[in-house]
Amino acid sequence: MSRPVTLTLNAGSSSLKFSLYDISGEPAQLAAGLVENIGKAPRLKADLGEGEARVARELDAAQAADHHGALSTVLDLLRQTFPTARASVVGHRVVHGGPRFSSPMVVTDGVMAELRKLAPFAPIHQPHNLAGIAAAQAAFPEALQVACFDTAFHRHHPKANDVFALPREYYDKGIRRYGFHGLSYEYVSGELKRIAPLIHAGRVVVAHLGNGASMCAILDGRSVASTMGFTALDGLPMGTRCGQVDPGVIFYMVQQEGRTIDEVRDIFYNKSGLLGLSGISNDMRVLESAGVPEANEAIDYFVFRIRRELGGLAAALGGLDALVFCGGIGENSRKIRRRICDGLDWIGLELDHDRNDSNARVISTDFSRARIMVVPTNEELVIARAAQRLLAEGQAATA
Repeated sequence: MSRPVTLTLNAGSSSLKFSLYDISGEPAQLAAGLVENIGKAPRLKADLGEGEARVARELDAAQAADHHGALSTVLDLLRQTFPTARASVVGHRVVHGGPRFSSPMVVTDGVMAELRKLAPFAPIHQPHNLAGIAAAQAAFPEALQVACFDTAFHRHHPKANDVFALPREYYDKGIRRYGFHGLSYEYVSGELKRIAPLIHAGRVVVAHLGNGASMCAILDGRSVASTMGFTALDGLPMGTRCGQVDPGVIFYMVQQEGRTIDEVRDIFYNKSGLLGLSGISNDMRVLESAGVPEANEAIDYFVFRIRRELGGLAAALGGLDALVFCGGIGENSRKIRRRICDGLDWIGLELDHDRNDSNARVISTDFSRARIMVVPTNEELVIARAAQRLLAEGQAATA
């Protein structure tokens, strides 16, 4: 007897992350993993759940020459491990939904055509997200394909937080502040509603800090401002992305250095951020242990930008009731959290160092006017829930 499952996919430029969920009730994760270095020296890593050994092995280049091959390799593994599982719906993370898509959508030919048009808005993400959808459509021709958008959570910003000071026609062309990491913010906001409803109903800044980093001001569960803008470049410095930069730098690189736009884009997306500032690594763990001035300077800038953006987002909210950390750095780096929070009593934040060092959920003191929390994010679960819901709606409509 088969059991209904959903497969969630997050396709990057050279990776394919996956999770398998049982959706006979509330989604329950059965397995998770990724194929990395697709097209180069591919490697498969997977956790196949209780009682199953973890998988970590090199792949032949032919097994993951592209996203189709990577997905086939993943499916072979999952079929061997879960022979009774039947994927009736596949959920996909799609970075950019543009002005139109403000909620998860069933993927149709028309939806795919619209998403392809958005590729220039997210050039290092969107094409690979869509390649993952195409691979899943080929592997599961009868399954429902569901797209979940990182921009959707931010689509109800006040107009003043949504525009650039450009000629008005550019807004109509889609040049606006979209914000990203929306699936992460949606999960954290939902968790706050479950574990701290009074905080959820108030003024919250969530800091999603990882290789990609951004911050979001949330009022009563709704995004009102984000550090990211038109693309996933803006705002905080990231692992290899520059964050906020004067647009005049682009003119200088093109006009004075003779660089092409593709070269500038490569610098901004792939050679900047923590990697560019330090000249050492984009990995915060490496930088924290390096003990050299270049690494320390990169960390200093990262912390400075977070503290600066926190003040601006608190102003957008009219005050602050909670600061919540998530993402790989936010959830795991005690040092970064301490450096961000120390000296912020003027905004109502008082860090308890012992709680922070023990990675407690609440890391503020009992006397802190605003709470400081660590809430591990789970974007895959948001995708699985959306896929399950749209599958149920489709089944009800045809019943």
